Amino acid sequence: MAQPNHDPITDAGDVLGTYLRAQATAFLRGLRLHEESGADAAEGGDAARSLRGAARRISGSLATFRVVTESSWADGLRTELVWLSSTLADEHAYAARLTRLMDALHRLSGSPELPAPRGSAGALTVGSARAGALLERQLTLARTRAHSATLQALGSSRFHAVADAVAVLASEVPLDEVAARGRVSEVLVPLAAVAETRLSAAVAALPPVDAAHPYNADHDGLWHEVRRLLRVHRYAREALGEDVTRPAAAGRALDRHRDAAEAATASATAARTPRIAPATAYALGVLHADQRHEVEAARLEFMHLWLPEPAVTPR
Repeated sequence: MAQPNHDPITDAGDVLGTYLRAQATAFLRGLRLHEESGADAAEGGDAARSLRGAARRISGSLATFRVVTESSWADGLRTELVWLSSTLADEHAYAARLTRLMDALHRLSGSPELPAPRGSAGALTVGSARAGALLERQLTLARTRAHSATLQALGSSRFHAVADAVAVLASEVPLDEVAARGRVSEVLVPLAAVAETRLSAAVAALPPVDAAHPYNADHDGLWHEVRRLLRVHRYAREALGEDVTRPAAAGRALDRHRDAAEAATASATAARTPRIAPATAYALGVLHADQRHEVEAARLEFMHLWLPEPAVTPR
C-alpha cells in the first residue's frame, strides 16, 4: 500500500475525524438538496446518489477504522447508514435496470446476426415488444414499491435519528482517546492494510474467467462481495489521502457486473411468467444470454484492471 499523503506523525484521530466530518457534511448537503428537489425526479435522483455515497463512505470508514472510534457508537451508526443506503438505492436500481433491458432489447431486435427459432422467422422482433411490455410492468411495479418505501423511510423517526447523528458527526467525531492519539502510520495504515488483505483474499477466491467457465450465475455472489470489499478498500485510501484512480476504475467495472447480473436475473424471472407466448419467452432468453455476456465482459475487464500483468485470471 502506498504511503498516505498525511504526515505519518499526525494523530490518527485528526485524520479520520477530518474525513468523517467532510462526509457528514456531504450527507447533510445531499439531504438538503433532496428536500429542495420536490417533484424534480432528476434533481431528486442526484441528491439521493449524493446521500448514498456519503452514507457508504461513513459506514465503510467506521467499519475499517472502528477501533479508533467509540465502538458502540460506530456500530450503531454504521448499521443505520447501511439500512438507509440500501433503501435509497432500490428505486434507482429498478429504473436503471429497466433502461438497460429496454436498450438491450432494442439493440438485439435489430441485429441481423441473431437467429430466430425454427419456424418463427422474425420472432425476436415480434417477441421483443411483448417482452419489453412485460419487463416494464414488472420493474415499474417494483420501482413504485421502492419509491413508496423510500418516502416512508425518509419520513420515519428512524431516518430523522440517523440524520441527527450525522449532523452531530459533522462537528464532533466520537473517538477512542487512546487509539486516536496514535500516529497515522501506526494506527490507520495497518487498519487500511487489513481491508486490502481481505479484498485480495476475496479476489484470489474468484473462479477463473475464461471460455471454459461461461454463464455461471452461481458465482455472482462472490463477485458482489469483491465489489463491496473494493469499496471499503477505496474509502480507506480516500481517508488516508491516497490515490484511488485504480480502485475507482475497477469499481466501475464491478458496478457494470452487478447491473448486468441483476438485469439477467430480471429477464429470467420474467421468462418464468405463466402462459407467456413462445416468441416472448424466446426474446427474454436471448436477452438473458446477452446480459450474461455483459457479466463475463465486466469480469474480464475487472481482472485486467486489478491484477498485475500478465495475469488475467485469479488462481
